[in-house]
Amino acid sequence: MVHRGELTDQQWEMIKSVLPEGGGQGGQWRDHRQVINGILWQARTGAPWRDVPDRYGPWKTLHERLRRWTADGTWEAIFQHVKGNVQLAE
Repeated sequence: MVHRGELTDQQWEMIKSVLPEGGGQGGQWRDHRQVINGILWQARTGAPWRDVPDRYGPWKTLHERLRRWTADGTWEAIFQHVKGNVQLAE
């Protein structure tokens, strides 16, 4: 079930190719879509990270992924990719 404010299937298809392959320290990352939805929830509500619903996974995972993807340019790549696709659709 897609909750309000979460990525739709169409939005997910648009960005998933831009995301890095899984493989954190333990060899696997929590599902990117789940993490992005949690980050979006926190950004939309402004709630403290510790209050992010459990369905998105551990809040520390979400916060660390946001920090890492901001530092390595992944978020910027997502924004530019979406921006380019939206302009093409107009």
